[in-house]
Amino acid sequence: MARISKGIYFCKECGYESNNGWVGQCPACKQWNTFVEAPVEGPKASGKKVPPSSAALAGFADDGGGEAILLKNAEATGKERFMTGIKELDRVLGGGLVRGSIVLVSGDPGIGKSTLMLMLSGTLGKQYKVLYVSGEESGEQIKLRADRLSVEAENLYVLAETSMSKVYEQMKTIEPDILIVDSIQTMCDENVPGTAGSVSQVREVTASLMKISKQRGITTLVVGHVTKDGSIAGPRILEHMVDTVLYFEGERQMFYRIMRCVKNRFGSTNEIGVFEMTGTGLKEVPNPSGAFLEGRPVNAPGSAVACVLEGTRPMLVEVQALISGANPGNARRMSTGVDYNRLSMLIAVLEKRLGLSIVNCDAYVNVVGGIKIEEPAADLAVIAAIISSVTGAPVPSDCVFFGEIGLTGEVRAVTHADKRLGEILRLGFKKCYMPLSNKQAVAAIERNELKKEFPSEIHYIGNIRELKK
Repeated sequence: MARISKGIYFCKECGYESNNGWVGQCPACKQWNTFVEAPVEGPKASGKKVPPSSAALAGFADDGGGEAILLKNAEATGKERFMTGIKELDRVLGGGLVRGSIVLVSGDPGIGKSTLMLMLSGTLGKQYKVLYVSGEESGEQIKLRADRLSVEAENLYVLAETSMSKVYEQMKTIEPDILIVDSIQTMCDENVPGTAGSVSQVREVTASLMKISKQRGITTLVVGHVTKDGSIAGPRILEHMVDTVLYFEGERQMFYRIMRCVKNRFGSTNEIGVFEMTGTGLKEVPNPSGAFLEGRPVNAPGSAVACVLEGTRPMLVEVQALISGANPGNARRMSTGVDYNRLSMLIAVLEKRLGLSIVNCDAYVNVVGGIKIEEPAADLAVIAAIISSVTGAPVPSDCVFFGEIGLTGEVRAVTHADKRLGEILRLGFKKCYMPLSNKQAVAAIERNELKKEFPSEIHYIGNIRELKK
């Protein structure tokens, strides 16, 4: 007699499962109110359930793993990486894809993940054997999209399927070098309880793909959807399993898309790649600073240029601020691209240290282009834009700001000041306001390389009071 279906609770942030009912705080990730109920079917009465790993690996050769070896005897060939043909993606990956690795590409629905994966399949399919598995589109739909994107490749195989058993069969037959699964939430293994997209399905399917990839040397890219409320079986559950995690972010109403690396076992993290969404697909943006500053107003109060560092790439972005009157006790604070709590702190520092009365004013701060600034080096530009909006005095259009602001109003040092100055020079800006603490770090560069183009135009700021002057 079959068992009656029972429900379990799991954390939609990290995937932790609980059979003891709902709990307020997740014991694993310590997040509150993240447990939701998901029904799990009991095992069928007829037959014994096959372990998912055994079913997935049936027919695949074993590489002889399981035995411990000395690290000095382990083989590491110099051909473990290969370029994708998309320079911005190669930059984010740290120099290309690693053979036998598994990469998670996540982002909101409709942001352009499938478009990027199909374009990647076209470039890789010219040299390698690629199997593109889609659980969301038919073969005809993929063909129509490929024609629109001008994707042509001799060795690109397309499989419209959601059953993992059929995917495994095709992998044995084709023996691809690269496997792309779009998306992991649509895949279903018949030997695993639960419906497609459930925590158990997503986790077990990914674990099987990971084992096959490591044994056969197949580079696997897995697409996963993220929703604003941290939906069921989101990619956060899989982040600890895969080798690389890429976030594809940006507003769907905006042209630009940001590819951000948050985990990479084979390279640096926090690297970004910039793409532009067009009618014929995604186009690389080799000069993000110029793209983000395009159309910037000249001599407009409330506008300042910040130099931020994303990974190893310095970028110039425009920060806009608008301070307007509001009813007493009903002032609003809104930020786009800047952390809200960070903005509140900077406004409090301005009120306390400079005496600017903003408490009864609405404050709006926006980073143009849809990019999100995470590092505190943009603090000085935000302060400059707010002061400019309050006083009505425009910031000179040839000025760039970078520096972190402390609670006492001091301007603290930031990393890689030399790289930031190089980007400022490349874009043709003549003035730079930067922390006094970075003076020693760039003294040699200023005397040698930058002296010809930066004569007495670097202004060192030790406190925000100097900025107001």
